[in-house]
Amino acid sequence: MPDLPVTYRGTVYPWHCDQMNHMNVMWYVGKFDEATWQFFSSIGLSRSRLLQEGTGMAAVEQRIEYKRELRAGDLITIRSAALEITEKSIRFCHEMSNDETGELAARTILVAVYFDTSARKSRPLPADIRERVGLMLTPA
Repeated sequence: MPDLPVTYRGTVYPWHCDQMNHMNVMWYVGKFDEATWQFFSSIGLSRSRLLQEGTGMAAVEQRIEYKRELRAGDLITIRSAALEITEKSIRFCHEMSNDETGELAARTILVAVYFDTSARKSRPLPADIRERVGLMLTPA
């Protein structure tokens, strides 16, 4: 996905590595989570908008594929794409690559549901968000 927007850049630090001397799975999830908030903001679901409207996004499904090991010192980039939009949810993916080798290190596909933070129930995504995401859909 080299032509898709960058939603995270970072480094693998030694404390991210486990006994196998590669980045532990918990850090992949954390870095993907940071990319998610950048992705949400890029489609119009900024923190301030969510707070103002009393809404939020909740991950309800996540699948991760680990393709190549990452080690301390590796520089990484995550690029993100919208895959599907429904009335109340967005399916999207992140691809994490090793900047030096260009290799895909990991890919995750997530489904997030838009919800009312007071009622704690899903609700329809705003029309402007559905429209914006609809224009940027990428085939899976």
